[in-house]
Amino acid sequence: MMTDKNKYIWIEYLGFICAVSAFGLVTENTYYLQIMTFIGINTLLGLGLNMLMGYTGQVSLGHAAFYGIGAYTTAILSGTYGINPWLALVCAVAAAVLIAFIVGLPTLRLSGYYLAMGTLGFGMIVNIVIREWADVTGGASGFVGIPVLEAGPLVFMAGPGYYFLVWGIVCVAMIICRRLLASRTGRALRAIHDGEKAAVAIGINTHFLKLEIFMFSAALAAVAGFLYAHFVLFISPESFGFMFSIKIVTMVVIGGMASVWGALLGAAVLTLLPEVLHGFAEYEMIIFGTVLMVVMIFMPQGLNRGIMDMIRTARRAKA
Repeated sequence: MMTDKNKYIWIEYLGFICAVSAFGLVTENTYYLQIMTFIGINTLLGLGLNMLMGYTGQVSLGHAAFYGIGAYTTAILSGTYGINPWLALVCAVAAAVLIAFIVGLPTLRLSGYYLAMGTLGFGMIVNIVIREWADVTGGASGFVGIPVLEAGPLVFMAGPGYYFLVWGIVCVAMIICRRLLASRTGRALRAIHDGEKAAVAIGINTHFLKLEIFMFSAALAAVAGFLYAHFVLFISPESFGFMFSIKIVTMVVIGGMASVWGALLGAAVLTLLPEVLHGFAEYEMIIFGTVLMVVMIFMPQGLNRGIMDMIRTARRAKA
């Protein structure tokens, strides 16, 4: 039997799906659809890292590496070897998960600054490999010739088709994350975040769970990389470097850690701000930094929590 809380969650998702669908059906401007598509791709990245940072308390500064692994795997397999892009997606996710397992097995035994430095080193190694393995990846010049996604008679190109594909995957990913967090595994992840030693004391295999969620976040990043590669049809190492890893972390922090909706809000803000500030080219970084600083000062727990607090305050004042 569905509880009131579960009913509220499903109403949230239904409203969200209706809003996304209405935007895609009503909007005819291709530019707006492209921006929303990028927000969807960044939301997938934010969701994965939020599961790792917000709910498990493990900091990663190399998350863009898995994004790049997903993008380059599908680009090479489908663009160079002519493999079906959907099969390439499976290979991209499998590659990211396998590498996450290999890297996470020793790295996740670290904590705090040491873990951050370990993941930072991994991200830098992946970026160097992409740049130097020019015969396969195209090197610093980038990779061209990525095919357009097709599914029978459907062709997914920039516009409503790709918009609905991306946001459909985002909706599925959000539901999976919420179901995972509502399970016994989700409660164990929160226990690790609140106190790993206490979690070990009550019998939780903390290393296994951290590795599991690390692999899950890598899988979401690989899916995002796949969607990005077949959307822009050209990829280069700059899109998957250290600065983009920092941007993903900022999305999680600004949107609100330990919040599925926070990942969406953070992705929206960090994607829209550069577009809005194009008219202030000389002062773009100053304004960008100021906005982020103001958000962190007045909403230290992120936009999601800050907005909810404002709504509650308004209701109390009205009452």
